Amino acid sequence: MDFEALHSANFKLLDDTVTDWTSMLTKLKELEKDAREGLRGKAIKANWAGYNATVSREFIGKTAGEFDDAQKQAKSIRDILQDTRDELKTQQRLLKEAIERGRGKQLNVKAEGSGFRVDGNPDSKSSTGQKDANDLRDELEGILKEATRIDTSASEALKALVDLTDYGFSGAVYKDRDSADAAIKKAARLAALAGKNPEDLTVKEFDELNAGLKEYSGDEIFAEHFASTLKAKGTLEFWTDITDPYKNRDVYSERREQLDDLQKNLSLTLATASQADTPEMSQWRVDMTNLGSQPVHKNGGPMGFQVMSNLMRWGNFEDRFLTDYGSALMDTEKKHTSNGRHGAAVWSPMGMDPDLNRTGTDSGHDPMIGFLKALSNSPDAATDFFNDDFVTKDEDHDFKTKNKDGKEVKDELSNFDYLFEERDWPPEMDDKGEDSSSGRNNLALALEAATTGHPAGELPTIDTPPHNAEQTKLMESLVHSISDDNERLTKYGYMSDSIGQIASEYLPDINRATTDTDPEDKEARARIEKLFPIAGSEAVMDHRDVSRFLLTVGQDPEGYAAVEVGQKAYMANLMDYHLNPDLPADHRYTENKQLLVSEIAHASGEVSGTLNVGRQEAVAGPADEADKKYEQSVAQWKNGISGGVGTGIGVGVSFIASPVVGAAVGGGASTVSSMILEELFQDAEGKAKDEAGAKMGENWENGQDSNLKYTRNAAEAAAKAHHLPDSGDIAEWARTGARDGYLSAGTYADQVAPELQTEI
Repeated sequence: MDFEALHSANFKLLDDTVTDWTSMLTKLKELEKDAREGLRGKAIKANWAGYNATVSREFIGKTAGEFDDAQKQAKSIRDILQDTRDELKTQQRLLKEAIERGRGKQLNVKAEGSGFRVDGNPDSKSSTGQKDANDLRDELEGILKEATRIDTSASEALKALVDLTDYGFSGAVYKDRDSADAAIKKAARLAALAGKNPEDLTVKEFDELNAGLKEYSGDEIFAEHFASTLKAKGTLEFWTDITDPYKNRDVYSERREQLDDLQKNLSLTLATASQADTPEMSQWRVDMTNLGSQPVHKNGGPMGFQVMSNLMRWGNFEDRFLTDYGSALMDTEKKHTSNGRHGAAVWSPMGMDPDLNRTGTDSGHDPMIGFLKALSNSPDAATDFFNDDFVTKDEDHDFKTKNKDGKEVKDELSNFDYLFEERDWPPEMDDKGEDSSSGRNNLALALEAATTGHPAGELPTIDTPPHNAEQTKLMESLVHSISDDNERLTKYGYMSDSIGQIASEYLPDINRATTDTDPEDKEARARIEKLFPIAGSEAVMDHRDVSRFLLTVGQDPEGYAAVEVGQKAYMANLMDYHLNPDLPADHRYTENKQLLVSEIAHASGEVSGTLNVGRQEAVAGPADEADKKYEQSVAQWKNGISGGVGTGIGVGVSFIASPVVGAAVGGGASTVSSMILEELFQDAEGKAKDEAGAKMGENWENGQDSNLKYTRNAAEAAAKAHHLPDSGDIAEWARTGARDGYLSAGTYADQVAPELQTEI
């Protein structure tokens, strides 16, 4: 910084800027509150339907979120400017004080160009005159150097902050200039360590790198600077080399147990970095995708996809990057499998290749495993990926189907079709030498995200948009595929928790399917749409497919529990919704309460009955312990949905109601559904503790009795909540409807899936 610039600086302009940003921050906080409580709040409660239920509501939710990001970014900018101003004022004060002390020693300081000159008094007789002049010069230079550092780092921090996004706001939070500056410097330091020759990295430097990535992985400026400095190729080379025991024996032998932590911390950092819109990160994303099909080192070794896919198992990567990366990965898969004709031997480990995945679940050489885990955290990218083409009818491949004339013709496969039905998955082992289930398990997690619109393993919230057309298209394919060949799920039971969660979030669509309504009968369709209202798009499924699908899901305790808990809550919400006398006339299914309650109870009974058919198949024979697992799985849902019944079981995402029926809108927990679920959980907890499980036939009958009880109680509670005089009749109508639906489930299952059952 120029001497004169600091000495004569007038900070009024900077003072005014800080004041303006403070005023702006106050206004943005008000706007954020209005957006959160007004715009977003009204959007959640609004009676959305069709296109508006998905696109418009989601847009409003994201717009409201931008106001939150805007006020966070404004605060960071204000705080950095304020901190910079205060520190520069301090340096100006120190400069002037030093000059004044120099005058006391008969030293004069004069500006000279961009610098300064210290002159002693020629008449001074002091023996220390020259030393005093040198000391003053050094002090002033130190002050100017510090001022320059403050000014430069502030400029870099502000530029880095605003460059993170091309549009909108980053939401990054920095309390002062020092914290932003520290993030930039730390990124440079750690990138330099990661970029070292692997043989030269010390154990101490490994620890510094691992700890630094853990601390800063969520810092947007740090992550962007780290990744863009290391670059895509450097990232691949670093992870390839650090996992190789022959590249650095000291680090590997002493820190190999910490490689899983480093893998996670690096993945989280790269995920944060991938969201940045800087030119450097745009190039990083392109380079990483292009390097995927090439060996990391010229002399061979793993390919880029094999390495990077293990560095994306954690965090939310940018959607467009995942989409481009996934397309390039599938192109490589097609090339090395001759369009799916055989397995991808290229993904098998060769000789002494080190494990690229250090978590112990699999070796990491099949890049599909890590990539699918990344998709499980990024729902929009997952939906796009699975619906994309793997092979078309015009390509050279062996997948056939029969046309309407019975002639075999080339089929077309989506990425979902290929991965779920056709792929020859490379053998994978875990760290115990046993067959790994990571591949298909991560596939199920990615499908959970792709069909539900929220990250796998999480529960939907009031901000989760209703299902869109691409999600429901995938759901239709999933149900049909499992119906067509139930071993696609039963052979890999560990996938059932995700498939069950998916089903629980499509219960309105599933209940519609059980009615066998002709799609061409517009009048009947309109009535069913009122009986089972849906926000957003509908997954249109065949009754037969739905029954076979539910029967299969019911064969796993976790899958069964997700749907059973969801169906009980959904049934209770429907009773509460339809029995509300304030429901507008154009939302009513019928004025005949007996027909209304019977229809709801019948559909719910059929869903529960079909699940129980599957449960009987799973515990056929002397299987007390297996049966208890079902009750334990149901009971465990109590903790998962505490505080938000409708939201937790997923019904809230697609259940639409009139604004006057507040509790059901957006999935809020209603009194009726809360009561029924509490009863369900208490019963499950008790049965799980019984010394002996029920026999097969007894279990079917017990399931029927329980279903009748819950349905009857839900209808009666809803009737009483709305002060209806005929609550007793309503309860009896519900019991009868539930009985008929439950029994029809067994009969229908005998018709459409006799090969999937053992006689009860």
